[in-house]
Amino acid sequence: MLLLGIDIGTSSVKVSVVDAVSQKTLASAQFPDTESPIISLQLGWAEQSPDMWWEQTQQAIQMCHAKGTYNPDDVAAIGIAYQMHGLVLVDKDQQVLRNSIIWCDSRAVEYGDKAFEAIGEEKSLSHLLNSPGNFTAAKLAWVKANEPEIYAQIDKIMLPGDFIAMKLTGSITTSKSALSEGIFYDFKENGLSEDVMRFFGFDEALIPTVNELFSPHGTITQEIASSLRLKAGIPVAYKAGDQPNNALSLNVLNPGEVAATAGTSGVIYGVSDKLAYDQQSRVNTFAHVNHTDAQKRLGILLCINGTGSLNRWAKNLFGANISYQQMNELAKQVPEGSNGLRILPFGNGAERMLNNKLVGVHFHHIDLNLHNQSHIFRAVQEGIACAFRYGLDIMRENGMKPTVIRAGKANLFLSDLFAQTFVNATGVPVELYNNDGSVGAALGAGIGAGIFNSPEEAFTGMEKIQVIEPIPGNNFEQVYQEWKILLEKQLIAEEAIEEAAREK
Repeated sequence: MLLLGIDIGTSSVKVSVVDAVSQKTLASAQFPDTESPIISLQLGWAEQSPDMWWEQTQQAIQMCHAKGTYNPDDVAAIGIAYQMHGLVLVDKDQQVLRNSIIWCDSRAVEYGDKAFEAIGEEKSLSHLLNSPGNFTAAKLAWVKANEPEIYAQIDKIMLPGDFIAMKLTGSITTSKSALSEGIFYDFKENGLSEDVMRFFGFDEALIPTVNELFSPHGTITQEIASSLRLKAGIPVAYKAGDQPNNALSLNVLNPGEVAATAGTSGVIYGVSDKLAYDQQSRVNTFAHVNHTDAQKRLGILLCINGTGSLNRWAKNLFGANISYQQMNELAKQVPEGSNGLRILPFGNGAERMLNNKLVGVHFHHIDLNLHNQSHIFRAVQEGIACAFRYGLDIMRENGMKPTVIRAGKANLFLSDLFAQTFVNATGVPVELYNNDGSVGAALGAGIGAGIFNSPEEAFTGMEKIQVIEPIPGNNFEQVYQEWKILLEKQLIAEEAIEEAAREK
């Protein structure tokens, strides 16, 4: 019995096929090889085509089949993980009405801020566990205000994973976890937020049918099954945002357990059993994959928008003809602290942990006679690690104090230098696993289809491959404190610029 997992990322789509009995991966494929484009029509905007995701999904599934390591007829369930917070709009014929406004798009901040003020800050935080900020509900409000002709045609709103499930099954569903990540869910009332819907003037008919996260969300149609060489009637039995799914795939399910990832964005994600929130919404709280009304499991999420994206940017500009591994080797030639070079890694949209400020990437203390390509590569990784430390300190303020962090050996954690720098910066050991979002989605499908009796049972085969401890006597605390001073000065400068703009 096989399980197929789909991971809809910002950069590409990855598909894996997993044997449900052994929990071993039989095949994986990623499409495209190069990074998918992000459409940015204005500063701070970020869009992608949902139809592009669907085409990439089909290509990746066919590439998996082409490996010849399994019989596609044996696939029994499908799971989907997806980039969080994106807004997808379809009409009554399930046709996409516009590009998706994706997670790192900043245009809707003012709409969320107005809702936060109108609903009341304390009520928003205690019921939504977040400010509406720049999440999916605020993005929909932007469309309503700025593209009324499109808004008038909307039949259903969706997140990216809901859209791919719709293309596979023809059914449109959502879950409590998905509603919470869009800031549509009231945790005190255990249902759709009347405050959010009323303030923005949204019709409840726009919201899809709400299903349990681990449950059938429709079955594969005959037409799609034929085109993808799968059996008709296979259920899509699991859908979750990429960070809850990453936590699931690392068996991070219980209060106090913490996961991290450093792909296009960087995330630390911890589980709590309390309806907790940050007074400034610098970190955000959503329903975790195993959250129920009776047994609360909340995911506390810190997000840094531009981690892997900054590393890619540095490679394109300073190392276009070398591999990431070669970049890492060059970075190792430079001492800790990059001979004074400091980088603020905030160039991929408004940063929630910085109160939704558009800070940008900043290089500090460049010495034209000293610093070279290798210094850039190391300072990028150190700047990202410092951003993680800054965010983790916010999580600590809110009661999340991890003694160990689990991560998949993927993306930036493939770099031994970055992994050690992350540990030295945060002071927390990291356990690395052969974890993959598409594999997690496949095993999630096994839970939703009843093949596994519990999430814990689905990950009994998970193996720890490495533990990284802080190096005794390392001097990274000094590097971090210097970096933090530069960030705080930049935030003051950004506030002054905003104030000057308001006075004009």
